[in-house]
Amino acid sequence: MAASGEERARHWRYEELPGVDLLRARYVRKKFVRHTHEHFVIAAIAEGVEVFHHRGADQYAGPGTLALVNPDTPHTGRAGVPEGWRYGAVYPSPDLVAEIAAETTTLRGTPGFVSPVLDDPGAARLVHQVLRAADEGNALAADTLLRVAVTRLLRRNGGVLPQRAARTAGHGLAARARAVLEDRIAEPPTLERLAADLGTSPFALLRAFRSAYGMPPHTWLTDARVRRARRLLDEGTAPAATAAAVGFTDQSHLSRHFSRIVGVPPGAYQRERKNVQDARSRLLLPSGVWQKRQLSQTRAPDAQERRARQGTAAGNRTPPSSGTPSGSGSPSAFPGSPSG
Repeated sequence: MAASGEERARHWRYEELPGVDLLRARYVRKKFVRHTHEHFVIAAIAEGVEVFHHRGADQYAGPGTLALVNPDTPHTGRAGVPEGWRYGAVYPSPDLVAEIAAETTTLRGTPGFVSPVLDDPGAARLVHQVLRAADEGNALAADTLLRVAVTRLLRRNGGVLPQRAARTAGHGLAARARAVLEDRIAEPPTLERLAADLGTSPFALLRAFRSAYGMPPHTWLTDARVRRARRLLDEGTAPAATAAAVGFTDQSHLSRHFSRIVGVPPGAYQRERKNVQDARSRLLLPSGVWQKRQLSQTRAPDAQERRARQGTAAGNRTPPSSGTPSGSGSPSAFPGSPSG
């Protein structure tokens, strides 16, 4: 493992795996606060031990095991040993997991994982191979290995997620409170004001919200702000403007909470998103247009030299020597041309 105390992380997307986040990280002191993900978490531990609180208990994941968290499930994360933990993770969308489950398993309904920790070195290797294929730009391998890994995990540890509990009065109250907080995410009311507006007491609202969403309103609000910040950063909004839009006092306030939930600072997160957008724009550019653009950029100096030679000849001066570039090179021989 890396030298003691050294932490590093990369959170990115690969344009050929839409709807899937990717992560490689090594953490020692990092502590993830209680939060949720819109996507599934499939984290393969390579070294060390991760401890995460999940559904009322601490879970321990060591080398060769996978930490598996279903969407919208509150959990935390921290090192379980002094040297920390190193892992790779994929975050497939619920739609993608449902598609794979319908095609390759007998699960019906909303698929998910039953146990939060699975000891399966083979599946862990598949996750690391997905990340390696994405790094190498091997789209066929990345997509294939991801689907094989998800299928294996669903067959070994899959089940149908329970439907949400019936809408009791408490759940209805919590849902109304959540709607208010979503609408006023940048300027939320106090707990007392929120409860009064909903016709209840602060502690009754607190109990109902915890029961429905697994965390108190203020923790849920921070999580929701970071989720919205991710969408704004994905769209290209600057971190400082994003912080103001979602209700953080400044960019450093956003960065502190963002890092404790996503694992990387918002600037690093956005740079990786921009790389994907730039790659997509290159892929969407018709090859003929791209080739003409590159060819014109490469041969433009030769055109200028021809005009200079013509002007020189008209002035009866000595023509350029035979060593002057003639501009007659092959059209395919330009910098950056695809190798096939």
